[in-house]
Amino acid sequence: MANKAKQAKKTNQHQSNNGEAAQEPPVRLVVDARLMQLCCWAVGLGITAAIAAQILLLLIAFFTNLAFFQRFSFITVSPADNQMGWWVLVPPIIGAFIIGLMARYGSSAIRGHGIPEAMEQVLTNESRIPARMTWLKPLSAAISIGTGGPFGSEGPIIATGSALGSLLGQLIRTTAGERKTLLAAGAAAGMAATFGAPVSAVLLAIELLLFEFRPRSLIPVALASVTAAAVRIGIEGADPVFPMPDLATPTAVAILVYVAIGALMGVMAAAITKITYAIEDAFEHLPIHWMWWPMIGALAIGGVGYFAPRTLGVGYANISDALNGNFAMQAAIFLVGMKFISWSVSLGSGTSGGTLAPLFTVGAGLGLVIGQFLNSIFPAAGIDPRVAALVGMAALFAGASRALLASAVFAFETTLQPLGLLPLLGGCGMSYLLASLLCRNSLLTEKIARRGVHAPVEYLTDHLDQVAVGSIASKQVVTLRAQQTLAEVRKWLDSDPEHSQHQGYPVVDERMRLIGVLTRRNLLAATEAADTPLRNLVTRFPIYVYDTSTARDAADHMVRHDVGRLPVVSRANPKLLVGIVTRSDILSVYERRLRETESIHPREHWQRSA
Repeated sequence: MANKAKQAKKTNQHQSNNGEAAQEPPVRLVVDARLMQLCCWAVGLGITAAIAAQILLLLIAFFTNLAFFQRFSFITVSPADNQMGWWVLVPPIIGAFIIGLMARYGSSAIRGHGIPEAMEQVLTNESRIPARMTWLKPLSAAISIGTGGPFGSEGPIIATGSALGSLLGQLIRTTAGERKTLLAAGAAAGMAATFGAPVSAVLLAIELLLFEFRPRSLIPVALASVTAAAVRIGIEGADPVFPMPDLATPTAVAILVYVAIGALMGVMAAAITKITYAIEDAFEHLPIHWMWWPMIGALAIGGVGYFAPRTLGVGYANISDALNGNFAMQAAIFLVGMKFISWSVSLGSGTSGGTLAPLFTVGAGLGLVIGQFLNSIFPAAGIDPRVAALVGMAALFAGASRALLASAVFAFETTLQPLGLLPLLGGCGMSYLLASLLCRNSLLTEKIARRGVHAPVEYLTDHLDQVAVGSIASKQVVTLRAQQTLAEVRKWLDSDPEHSQHQGYPVVDERMRLIGVLTRRNLLAATEAADTPLRNLVTRFPIYVYDTSTARDAADHMVRHDVGRLPVVSRANPKLLVGIVTRSDILSVYERRLRETESIHPREHWQRSA
C-alpha cells in the first residue's frame, strides 16, 4: 500500500520542459493509509456508540421506574404494568414540559424523529451536528420514553451515534466526505447496538445517510457496526431481539399472499406519512408557542395509555407477541389503532422520539390480523400468521422509510429466521413500489423536503467515471510552436479568425511534446519583445490529463485548477500531445446518459441499428 502511494506521488511529479512540476490528475486509490486511520476511528466510535446505547437504555429504565412506580431503579420494566389509574396522564405531561424547555433553551433539533435531522445535516451542513446534541438528544428521548412516550429507543440512539460521529469528525482533521462517513458509522453503530443487527444497520446508513456505495465509506461503517454489535453481545448475549419459533418453507400461494400484504403495507405507509404530517401541520396553526405543543401530545399519550397500557413506552414486547401470534384478532386491531393514535399525535406535537419501533408495532399487528383472517378463510393455502406479521413489520417500515434492503435484512437479523427472507423481500419490494407511487416523499424525508432539501433516492454509477478522456477529446488541436515568436503569433491571431478565437493554446516543441499552455489574453497582453520565443512566455505549470484518464478525473482537474480546457497526453508517452478536452466535451457524456434513458419503440430501435 505504501509502495502504491509512493508510486502515485512519483507519477504526479513529472517534470515539464521548463523544469517545473507538471500538474496531472492525482491517482485515486480505493484503499490507502488515510482509510486505515478512518477505520480505526470508526472502531472506537462503534465502542462509544454501544456504550451510549446502554446508557440510554438505563436512563429509560430509570425514568420509567421513577414516573410510573415512584422508585429509584435501573431495572428494565414496562410502564404497562403501572397501577396509577387516571394519574397515568401526569407523567407524560411532566415529561413533555421538560422536553419543551430543553428544545426551546437547549436545541430545537431534539424535536422529532432524529433521523431526518441527521439527513439534513449530511445534505446541507457538511455533516456538522452541534456537540450539545450528543447529550441533549439521548436525555430528552430518555425522558420522553420513560414518561410513557410510545417511541422506540433505536431512533434516539441512532441520532446520538450520528452526533458522536459528527463530533469526532469535527475534532479531528477530516474532509466533509470523511465526516459524513463517521456520522453514518455512528448511526449504524447505534442501530447495531440496539437490535444486534449489524448488516441492516450498514444498509440503513447507506440508504438514508451516505447516499453512496463505495469502499471508502462502506468499510468504516461496517467496522463500526460490527464493533457495536460485538459489544452488545458481550453485555446482553447473542439471542435475537424478537425470537420466533422455526418457520416452515412457504408455499407458492402463501408467498403471493405475503407479497399482497406488502402491497397493502405500502398503501398504509403512504397513508401514515400523510396523516402524521397533517397532524404536525395542525399543530403549526395553534396560537401558542411550539414549546407547549408536546404537552398537548402528552394528553393523547396518557389518555390512550389509560385504556391501552401496552401503548406506553417502547413496546418491544408487543412486537414479539405479534410475531409469535400471541394476539387475538380483536386485541391486535385495538392495540394497532391505539398505538398509532398515541404515536402520531405525540410525534406531530414535536416531542423527542423515534419512528422505527412504532412502525414495527403497527406493521406487525396489521400483518398478524390479515394473516389470521386469510388463514381462517383459506386454511389449505399454508398462510402462517406469524410470517404475515413479520412481513407486515418490515414492509411497513420499507414503505415509510424507503429503505428496502435494510428493512428486509433487519427482520431476518432480529428473528434469525432464514425461511422468512423470500416473503420479506417480496413484501418489502411491493411496499416500496406502492408507497413511492402514492407518496412522493417518505416519512423520513417529507420534513426536510418541505425545507427545500432533496434527499437522493437513486445511487447511480458516475457516468463520468465510465468514459475515457481519449474517447471524447478533440484530436484536431490548434497548437502553437515553442520556437514561434510573439510577433508571429499576434499576426496569426489577426489573420485567422476561425482558429484564433480559442481561449487557450497548447505550446509544443518540434516533436509535439507539451511544454505548457498560453491563453489568448497571455499573448495579447504580453509586454516582452516582439521577437521573444513562446517558450519563454510559458510560466505556468502544464496542466493536463492522460488519454486513459476518466472524464471524472478531467472534470475534477478543471475545477481544481479553474480551467476550461485541458491538453490530453499519451499515457505511454506522457509528453506527447494527442488532443484537448473541454467543458463541453465533459457535458457530452451526460448527453449520452440522457440518450440511454430515452424510451424508444422497438421498431425505431431496429431502424437505428440498421
